[in-house]
Amino acid sequence: SPSQGYYTRRGGVGESGDFITSPEISQVFGELIGIWYISEWMAMGKPNSFQLVELGPGRGTLTDDILRVFKQLSSVLSKCDVSVHLVEVSPKLSEIQAVMLTGGKVQPNLEDKSAYMKGISKTGIPICWYRDIQDVPPGYSFYLAHEFFDALPIHKFQRTEKGWREVLVDIDPEVPDQLRFVLSPSRTPATQNFIQPEETRDHVEVCPEAGVIVQRLACRIEKDGGAALVADYGHDGTKTDTFRGFRNHKLHDVLSAPGTADLTADVDFSYLRKMAQGRTATLGPIKQREFLKNMGIDLRLQMLLQNSGDTATREQLLHSYDMLMNPEKMGDCFNFFALLPHHRLVHPDKKDKAESKSPLPPVAGFNELLLK
Repeated sequence: SPSQGYYTRRGGVGESGDFITSPEISQVFGELIGIWYISEWMAMGKPNSFQLVELGPGRGTLTDDILRVFKQLSSVLSKCDVSVHLVEVSPKLSEIQAVMLTGGKVQPNLEDKSAYMKGISKTGIPICWYRDIQDVPPGYSFYLAHEFFDALPIHKFQRTEKGWREVLVDIDPEVPDQLRFVLSPSRTPATQNFIQPEETRDHVEVCPEAGVIVQRLACRIEKDGGAALVADYGHDGTKTDTFRGFRNHKLHDVLSAPGTADLTADVDFSYLRKMAQGRTATLGPIKQREFLKNMGIDLRLQMLLQNSGDTATREQLLHSYDMLMNPEKMGDCFNFFALLPHHRLVHPDKKDKAESKSPLPPVAGFNELLLK
C-alpha cells in the first residue's frame, strides 16, 4: 500500500528495525557475492560492459560491499563499463541507500521517466533507481535478489473434501477491529490458476508476483545474457504454512496491527524453477553454508583474523561467521539459487565436436572450487 504499507512507511532492516539480514551481519557475505559476479563475468568471456541490478536493496549494504570488491579488483574490470541499477519502491529506503552508496550525492531524475533518481557511487560508478524491473534498461546484466522474494505477497490454499479452497482474510464478527482467516466458500480464480495439477501438499502458498519476476529475469538473460543470483530462505516445494510476521526481531501475529510488521513467507524454489520455463538453466537451491564454503569464506575469514589486531574485532568476525554458517542459525535455512544462460552449462555445439572444446569453467558457489 502506497500510504499504509510496511515498506513505504518504514521498512525496518537492521539492529533497530524488525529483522536483520546477512549483509548487515558481515561484510564477507557481500564480498563473496561480488566475487561470484566477477567470476561469472570472466567465465562468460569478459563482456565489455555489465549492469548490476539489485531488487529490493534494503539499506544498500550488500551493493556497497560488492562495489568495494569491484574497486579492489579494478585492474581486472578496468576495460569493463559497470553501472548499478536499484529496483526500490520504498521512498524511505531509497534515501538510506543513496546516503550509503553515494554519500547523499543524488538528484531526482525528471527528464527520463524510467529512473526516478540518479547518482554516482563513492567508487565512481553510476547508480540509477527504479520502481519496477521493467523500467531497468535492457542489456547484459547481473541480477541480485537477496531476501526479496520472501517479502512479496502470497496466496494461500487449503485442500478440503470439496477440493481446493483459498485462505482469505475477513473481519471477525465476534471481535470488533479484529481480522481472522477464513476459507473461501467455493473455488476462486486464484485456486483455478495457481494450483499445479500434480500438487501433493494439503496447504500451499503461491507467490504469483515472484513467478512474473522470474519470467522477466529469464527472458532478459535469454535475450541479453548475464545471470541472476537469488538468496533467500525457502524450500524446494516441500513446506506448507510458512506465512509469518516479525516486529522488533520477534514473531508477530500477521493479522494484528497491519502495516507495522514485516510479513514474510518462505520462497518456493521449485515454483521459481517452473516459472523460468526452461528459458535459462537453473542451479540450486543450495544451502547458504555450502555456497559460502564453496566461495572460500574460510580462507577469507583466516585472512581477516590475521589482519585484525584487537580481540573485539576477532570475536565479532567469529560471531558473524557463526551466524552465517551455523546450520542452527542462517547456514541451513537460507538458500542460493541461480539463473544462467544454457550455454554457460552446455556447449552450444556439444553434439558435433565435444572433444575439441575446452571444458566449461565450474559455476562458483555451486561447485566446490579447487584452489590451485
